[in-house]
Amino acid sequence: MENVLLEDEDDCPELVAIVQSDQIPVTIITGYLGAGKTTLLNYILTEQHNKRIAVILNEFGEGSALEKSLAISQAGELYEEWLELRNGCLCCSVKDNGLKAIENLMQKKGKFDYILLETTGLADPGIVTVIDAKYGMQHLTEVKPDGLINEAERQVALADLAIINKTDLVEEEVLNQLKEVVRSINGLVRIEETQKSRVDLSSVLDLHAFDSKNGASLQEKLHHVKTTLPHLDKSIITVTFEVPGSISEERLNVFIQNLLWEKNVKDKTGSAMNVIRLKGLVSVKDKPQQIIIQGVHELYDLEETRVAWDAGEQRTNRLVFIGKHLDKDVLEQLFIATVLNQEDSG
Repeated sequence: MENVLLEDEDDCPELVAIVQSDQIPVTIITGYLGAGKTTLLNYILTEQHNKRIAVILNEFGEGSALEKSLAISQAGELYEEWLELRNGCLCCSVKDNGLKAIENLMQKKGKFDYILLETTGLADPGIVTVIDAKYGMQHLTEVKPDGLINEAERQVALADLAIINKTDLVEEEVLNQLKEVVRSINGLVRIEETQKSRVDLSSVLDLHAFDSKNGASLQEKLHHVKTTLPHLDKSIITVTFEVPGSISEERLNVFIQNLLWEKNVKDKTGSAMNVIRLKGLVSVKDKPQQIIIQGVHELYDLEETRVAWDAGEQRTNRLVFIGKHLDKDVLEQLFIATVLNQEDSG
């Protein structure tokens, strides 16, 4: 069980307990209206794939085939009804942030293999976003007033997997441009192309996006991430750097909190850096295992992986940031100044 600080605009921050499962992968599905998210969910819920999947929907879209089968909350109280489908899947509707539904699912452990959550209420599942091939570029390049973050960009920034749907409706050149923009926003994201949201479910489920067991594969993945270039003047980009040495966990927390909580780290123009997603592997002094860093907005976590540093291996810290107004040089220099000193290196 882990304590996570959830903040609501209308309420004081409250510490709530989240039941975490080491056995059941959780995947969040997002997507712009009309991108094919509902089609993907319906495909998962009706296809004979021999997987037991629990799907939690925050709210049903108009005209949903399942809408009449599942009850919605009454008098403001959480009410949920489970629908057991013929292919072995479970489906339920909730009108909260999904935490209660996850807790209830834990009590039904053994009835399913995966959880799909159509919400952004949890800090650390794998996240899938569905993109409309025809209108995706329009959504991603829409300029919002007063420096607000474009919602389609934010969804891509948070995603571990981007499913570009309806690829049959566009020319290859348009598709390639869209993929280039997606990669320029999120250097970590994996891209799948599909029609009618029919994907290999193994690419959607069990993403291991925040799994401490996969330190070795994460190290390989992070090694290939490059700092991206903005496709718009104020767009979201990916920034990555690597600094050798072992660091102080206490000072690492100071660095992350200044960046995510205090938001007092600025780029060369004086704009505050806005980190949407943070991922990395670091070497902490006196700890033999590689440490994984995960962050989404103000939430972050440090966890030991099962991968130990080899004797004589050059220990290193590789961090990847996705967000707005990010400056690689400023971030790297601040990281070195905050967490490293002469006696820490080595």
